[in-house]
Amino acid sequence: MPKQIHPRRRTWKAKRKLVRLYAQAKSRGDLSVWRRCKAVLDFLDGKSVIEIARELDTGRSSVYEWLSFYNDLGADGLKTTKPPGAAPRLSAAQQEELVEIIEAGPVEAGYRSGVWTGPMIGDLIRKRFGVTYHNHHIPRLLHRLGFSVQRPRKRLAKADAEAQEYWLRVKLPAIKKKPGGVAES
Repeated sequence: MPKQIHPRRRTWKAKRKLVRLYAQAKSRGDLSVWRRCKAVLDFLDGKSVIEIARELDTGRSSVYEWLSFYNDLGADGLKTTKPPGAAPRLSAAQQEELVEIIEAGPVEAGYRSGVWTGPMIGDLIRKRFGVTYHNHHIPRLLHRLGFSVQRPRKRLAKADAEAQEYWLRVKLPAIKKKPGGVAES
């Protein structure tokens, strides 16, 4: 908990960068960064931590934390960043191998289906690399590897194309025009 800001963070360049970040946060409506910048600027202007905490309706510990971030990293320490998260469970080499397997197709990998599914890929990863992923995470992993989720369009093999066209051109618009129908034109 810094009782004082280091002299390198009190220079006009450092303060100018802080003021610039403060203005950007205000114009973007980024309340979190704005509050942090305001707290540091007020501290640099001589306000006590207790006054700052009361004015910003926050705890003193938060103000001390923000001052510490500024002291350690400068204005960049006050920006909101995404937490890094856990390290990938598959190494870079394993990810490359997985990409090659997926591109070769499920039949080549020993599955009967000609189309990959999320559970199939999860099963492949578990068997091949000994790593288990939750089914909800598989699409994120595939996206990170450069793949996109594709969902087949369902078409009935024996559907009458002319009847479908007639329904779309004539019947559906008639339903829409009726009061209480799908939508009124």
